[in-house]
Amino acid sequence: MKAIVCTRYGPPEVLQLRDVEKPIPKDNEVLIRVHAATVTKGDCELRSLELPLLWKLFLRIGFGIRAPRKKILGQELAGEIESVGSAVTLFKKGDQVFANTGLRLGAYAEYDCLPEKGLVAIKPANMSYEEAAAVPVGGLHALQYLRKANVQTGHKVLINGAGGSIGTVAVQLAKYYGAEVTGVDSIEKLDTLSSIGADHAIDYTREDFTENGEKYDVIFDTVGKSPYSRSIRSLKEKGIYLLGNPGLSQMIRAPWTSRRSSKKVIGRMEPYRTEDLTFLKELIEAGEIRSVIDRRYPLEETIEAHRYVDTGQKRGNVVITVGT
Repeated sequence: MKAIVCTRYGPPEVLQLRDVEKPIPKDNEVLIRVHAATVTKGDCELRSLELPLLWKLFLRIGFGIRAPRKKILGQELAGEIESVGSAVTLFKKGDQVFANTGLRLGAYAEYDCLPEKGLVAIKPANMSYEEAAAVPVGGLHALQYLRKANVQTGHKVLINGAGGSIGTVAVQLAKYYGAEVTGVDSIEKLDTLSSIGADHAIDYTREDFTENGEKYDVIFDTVGKSPYSRSIRSLKEKGIYLLGNPGLSQMIRAPWTSRRSSKKVIGRMEPYRTEDLTFLKELIEAGEIRSVIDRRYPLEETIEAHRYVDTGQKRGNVVITVGT
């Protein structure tokens, strides 16, 4: 089968299209013929290791010192089950599914094997493979954090980085929960934010949301770029600051802030749950959430897709089309 292989850490050019052995599912696994995958910021960081020194060290220890041990990147996909292992009971051949591959990676290929009890669910009936592939990473991340904040009707919620893969789902989820939503991103993405339900949209290059006098029940920073102290001051009493992509200094300061004030800082992730992926599917089929797709690239042009995501300009998601 054809796959995109990451030969070493570095720029997009370290990715190569190669013929590799087609995987064989274990007894508890399903073999998925991949129709679509995505390029996330996380994929690009795993490829490049352009990260703070401590995170870079952790990743080298976890994924490989000189090159990734798992050569095929890609954290989310949608496709059709081609075969199942002998112990599989939840899926059958022909099922159309979408999945978060997690640290197993492997989505940049014509086929991938995943555990049947992993983050795999039946694809939303009203989405194409490309649209469904763009949900599992950003959707599960946004859902977990907003649930931690217990967003409710009447809450004022600000989402920093609202035009990205996490942010576009977070805007729609917050609206589903009944919040008044402010999205912060670059001017090129403001129309997109309005189109998915944001009540207010702020261009961060022209306005600092921490200096406009507004107070919020929840501030969700999906990109790790909001100023910590000023963001805390922009919260109402008992407000919640969600660190969706926390830096080391933020993680150190968060417990102190939560202990010393009525405001709470949350930056710790928990394992994603398959039932949450199913919940997102139900919201999608009910018309509450849709995917935002900026660009589509064939598998052979994955290098170009990585180059584009590296610019930081993508709106929502960048999709890799693998098969038909």
